[in-house]
Amino acid sequence: MGKSFEHQPDASRYVLMIDDELVAVADYRINGDAISFNHTYTNPKLRGNGYAGEVVEFAMNDVEKTSDRHVVPMCWYVDKWFGEHPDRADLLTRTAGTTAGTPKSSA
Repeated sequence: MGKSFEHQPDASRYVLMIDDELVAVADYRINGDAISFNHTYTNPKLRGNGYAGEVVEFAMNDVEKTSDRHVVPMCWYVDKWFGEHPDRADLLTRTAGTTAGTPKSSA
Protein backbone atom coordinates (compact mmCIF):
# COMPACT_ATOMS: atom_id res chain seq x y z
CA MET A 1 0.00 0.00 0.00
CA GLY A 2 1.60 3.26 -1.17
CA LYS A 3 0.61 6.03 1.24
CA SER A 4 1.75 9.57 0.50
CA PHE A 5 1.06 13.04 1.86
CA GLU A 6 1.25 16.22 -0.15
CA HIS A 7 0.81 19.94 0.33
CA GLN A 8 -0.97 21.43 -2.68
CA PRO A 9 -0.64 25.19 -2.13
CA ASP A 10 -2.29 26.10 -5.44
CA ALA A 11 -5.42 24.27 -4.25
CA SER A 12 -4.99 25.44 -0.60
CA ARG A 13 -5.07 21.93 0.75
CA TYR A 14 -3.15 19.02 2.20
CA VAL A 15 -3.94 15.55 0.89
CA LEU A 16 -3.41 11.91 1.76
CA MET A 17 -3.22 9.52 -1.17
CA ILE A 18 -3.10 5.73 -1.08
CA ASP A 19 -2.13 3.99 -4.31
CA ASP A 20 -2.95 7.14 -6.32
CA GLU A 21 -6.44 7.37 -4.77
CA LEU A 22 -7.46 10.52 -2.89
CA VAL A 23 -8.24 9.41 0.66
CA ALA A 24 -8.37 12.52 2.85
CA VAL A 25 -8.10 16.30 2.50
CA ALA A 26 -7.58 19.24 4.84
CA ASP A 27 -8.53 22.54 3.16
CA TYR A 28 -7.29 25.90 4.39
CA ARG A 29 -7.27 29.62 3.71
CA ILE A 30 -4.47 32.08 4.47
CA ASN A 31 -5.64 35.15 6.43
CA GLY A 32 -2.66 37.41 7.14
CA ASP A 33 -0.63 35.76 9.90
CA ALA A 34 -3.21 32.98 10.30
CA ILE A 35 -3.97 29.79 8.42
CA SER A 36 -7.61 28.79 8.82
CA PHE A 37 -8.43 25.12 8.36
CA ASN A 38 -12.03 25.25 7.21
CA HIS A 39 -12.82 21.75 5.92
CA THR A 40 -11.66 18.17 6.16
CA TYR A 41 -12.87 15.31 4.03
CA THR A 42 -12.32 11.56 3.98
CA ASN A 43 -13.50 9.31 1.19
CA PRO A 44 -16.74 7.83 2.63
CA LYS A 45 -15.76 4.23 1.88
CA LEU A 46 -12.52 4.71 3.85
CA ARG A 47 -13.84 6.54 6.92
CA GLY A 48 -13.09 5.17 10.36
CA ASN A 49 -9.44 4.36 9.64
CA GLY A 50 -7.87 7.51 11.13
CA TYR A 51 -6.99 9.05 7.77
CA ALA A 52 -8.40 12.50 8.59
CA GLY A 53 -6.23 12.59 11.69
CA GLU A 54 -3.18 11.62 9.66
CA VAL A 55 -3.66 14.36 7.08
CA VAL A 56 -4.35 16.96 9.78
CA GLU A 57 -1.20 15.92 11.65
CA PHE A 58 0.82 16.17 8.44
CA ALA A 59 -0.65 19.64 7.82
CA MET A 60 0.14 20.84 11.34
CA ASN A 61 3.71 19.54 11.09
CA ASP A 62 4.14 21.36 7.78
CA VAL A 63 2.66 24.62 9.08
CA GLU A 64 4.95 24.44 12.10
CA LYS A 65 8.08 23.77 10.00
CA THR A 66 7.47 26.10 7.06
CA SER A 67 5.68 29.16 8.40
CA ASP A 68 5.14 31.31 11.45
CA ARG A 69 1.35 31.49 11.05
CA HIS A 70 -0.98 30.50 13.82
CA VAL A 71 -3.72 27.98 13.11
CA VAL A 72 -7.43 28.80 13.30
CA PRO A 73 -9.44 25.57 13.49
CA MET A 74 -12.67 26.58 11.73
CA CYS A 75 -13.50 22.96 10.88
CA TRP A 76 -15.01 20.89 13.70
CA TYR A 77 -12.62 18.03 12.99
CA VAL A 78 -9.48 20.20 13.22
CA ASP A 79 -10.86 21.68 16.46
CA LYS A 80 -11.40 18.14 17.79
CA TRP A 81 -7.87 17.16 16.70
CA PHE A 82 -6.39 20.00 18.77
CA GLY A 83 -8.52 18.88 21.73
CA GLU A 84 -6.93 15.44 21.43
CA HIS A 85 -3.42 16.91 20.97
CA PRO A 86 -3.04 19.62 23.64
CA ASP A 87 0.73 19.43 23.20
CA ARG A 88 0.24 21.15 19.82
CA ALA A 89 -1.73 24.12 21.23
CA ASP A 90 1.23 26.43 20.60
CA LEU A 91 0.19 26.42 16.93
CA LEU A 92 -3.05 28.13 17.94
CA THR A 93 -1.43 31.02 19.76
CA ARG A 94 1.93 31.73 18.17
CA THR A 95 2.47 35.14 16.62
CA ALA A 96 4.11 36.23 13.39
CA GLY A 97 7.88 36.38 13.70
CA THR A 98 8.05 33.41 16.03
CA THR A 99 8.15 29.67 15.58
CA ALA A 100 7.11 27.40 18.42
CA GLY A 101 7.45 30.31 20.80
CA THR A 102 11.03 31.13 19.82
CA PRO A 103 11.74 34.46 18.08
CA LYS A 104 13.13 34.11 14.58
CA SER A 105 16.52 35.62 13.88
CA SER A 106 16.57 38.63 11.59
CA ALA A 107 20.21 38.02 10.65
